[in-house]
Parts: sequence; structure tokens; C-alpha cells
Amino acid sequence: MRFFRHECGNRHSASLVRQRSHLYMNNMMKLPFTSKRPRVAVIRMQGMIATGDRAPLNDAAMGPLIERAFRKGKPQAVALVVNSPGGSPVQSSLIAARVRRLADEKKVPVHAFVEDVAASGGYWLAAAADDIYADPASIIGSIGVISAGFGAHELLNRHGVERRVYTSVKSKSMLDPFLPEKAEDVERLKEILGDMHAVFEGYVKDRRGARLTDDPDLFTGRVWMAEKAQALGLIDGVGHVTPKLKEIYGDKVRFMVYGRKRGWMSRFGMQFAQDAAGLLEERAAYARFGL
Repeated sequence: MRFFRHECGNRHSASLVRQRSHLYMNNMMKLPFTSKRPRVAVIRMQGMIATGDRAPLNDAAMGPLIERAFRKGKPQAVALVVNSPGGSPVQSSLIAARVRRLADEKKVPVHAFVEDVAASGGYWLAAAADDIYADPASIIGSIGVISAGFGAHELLNRHGVERRVYTSVKSKSMLDPFLPEKAEDVERLKEILGDMHAVFEGYVKDRRGARLTDDPDLFTGRVWMAEKAQALGLIDGVGHVTPKLKEIYGDKVRFMVYGRKRGWMSRFGMQFAQDAAGLLEERAAYARFGL
């Protein structure tokens, strides 16, 4: 009889333990520090888009950050904070393609937020998102391709310097800055730029779809501020990253920020001629839009 009572007592105690454990776990789930809050990965994309280790934006540099942003912590969404006047079409395409591949693979929505400017390649990056928001004073657009350079042949002539170039075929040397410009070279360059422009235009139409209007200036390289850009279908609204994401995902949303860190040498100023040249080029690119 004692054994029976003892066994029943053990069963009753075990049942109480299970009930209390269940209540404890339920209470723990309700605590603020244990509740599951939505996470959004924020990727900063700022500066000129170009190849090279010192360039602010290219696929080699941004690729690992973008991969980490999509994979770490299972984010509910990814936000691109874009501030770029453009640059390399190929690097723009590579970065945007990586964003789209990961978004489709992880089934994660992507939002873009424009700061000062998303022009040319900068807009290419922003268009990788499912929707685009901008500050009222942001500059948007410049959907086109540009090539610029200098001609120094007259300077060489004044100093008695003669440029000599030998090739096995006639089209190997084109637009040599130390030789007079040739009309056929300019025509070939314009053909290449036209082909690049067609790729860019097709990409924008594919990404923005029916949101785009049929305005004849849309693909002429013009830029607009946010309100007009929204009317043209280039962006989806006016908004800043934190309040907009809180509006979409709630006030308890957590942000995980990813961006390129400056090297220790950069913190003490530009130390190399190529750094200074790169800074001047970037400054000139922003200056085209009055920034």
C-alpha cells in the first residue's frame, strides 16, 4: 500500500513539475528580452561604383557584405541605403544581380532608400529593390551612359614630343588621348555607349514595370527630385529608412547595419596619389548633380 501511495505521489509531483515548467516557458516567451523581434539588414552603398581595392563600391568589396546581410540572423527584410552618383555599368549590374539572386533565394523583400543621389549606376543599385523611397531633396535618374576623357596631343606637339603607336590590326588602338581624335573612333564609341544604354533601359523597365510612365525624357539622362521621380514611376514614395521600416515592420524592428569600413590608413587622410585622384573623380561625379 505504501509503495502504491509513493508511486502515485511521484506521478503527481512529475505532473506538477511539467505544469510549472510549461508556465515558466510561457512567461519567458512574454518577457521583452526573449520576444522575437523582426530583423531588417541595412546595407549602406555610398560613393562611386568602380573596380579596384580602394573604390567605395564594387562587387568584390560589397559581395561578402551583401551575402552576410541576407544570410545572418534570418532577416525579415533587407534595406539598401543608396548614395551614389554612379560609375561602372558592369559593377552596378554585378551588385544588383547579387542582391536579386539572394532576395529570390531567401524569399526576402528588399527596400531601397536614397540619400543625396541615386543617379546612373546609383539608380541601377536602387532599382534592385522591390520598392524605392527617397528624401524630398534626393536626386534621382540619369538613366544613360557617359564616357569622358582628355586630349593631350597638342600639348605634346608644343613640347616636341611625338607619339608612336604600332598595331597588327586597324581597330586595336582607339581614342588614344595622345593622338588627334578620329571620327571613326568616335562613331564606334557611340555605338558601344548606345548598346550599354539599351541594357540599362531594359533593366529599369524590367525592374519597375508598369509603374513607369511613358514620359519621353525618362531615358534621356535627365535627373529629378523625389516628387517628380515618383510621378514618373522611378521611385515609390518619400520616406527615410528608420521611420519607414518601423511603419512596415513595427516599432520593435531591429536593424543590423552592414557597410564598408575605412582602412586605418584612410583615417589619417589620403596618403597615395591614386587615393587623391579617386577622391577628385568622385567629387566631380557628385558635382555634376550640384552636390
